Amino acid sequence: MNGQRVFPGIILIGFGLYFFLQQSAFLWVKPYLGWPALLLITGIAFLAQGYKSDGNGILPGVVLTGFGIHFYVIDYLGWWANDTGVFILIIALGFLLQHQKTGSGLVHGILFLILAAVTLFYSTVKSWFGSLETIWQFWPLILIAAGGYLLFVKKNGGKPGKR
Repeated sequence: MNGQRVFPGIILIGFGLYFFLQQSAFLWVKPYLGWPALLLITGIAFLAQGYKSDGNGILPGVVLTGFGIHFYVIDYLGWWANDTGVFILIIALGFLLQHQKTGSGLVHGILFLILAAVTLFYSTVKSWFGSLETIWQFWPLILIAAGGYLLFVKKNGGKPGKR
């Protein structure tokens, strides 16, 4: 199968099945035909394209598929966290799977994984700091400063960037 035809082929088949099942008399499938199904179809198409070719579709495929699965399971699994950290964890998984195929994205994946762990287990991480708990409330400023450093200082050998 030609790698360029994987994505549109899966999109056409997936959306065709989606619209066919919407118009059909199968009542048991109707609750599953919401907008998360469209995320799943598109995500699976990106994943198939990514694994069939150079791997560029893996990250959007994991993100769309993961978000689609997330919006389905939050209603059915009581233990599933409906938290921002889950979305960050899905993005981390996307980068790590992309790294597995392409060799790039490992640092991004680890960074998102750490951020997801901090977000998901915020109260536990916060308790580790004990008396420094008041300082911990400023951790977002540390992220902003680190991002600013990477964007504006590090690329020019320590000199602030010119516009």
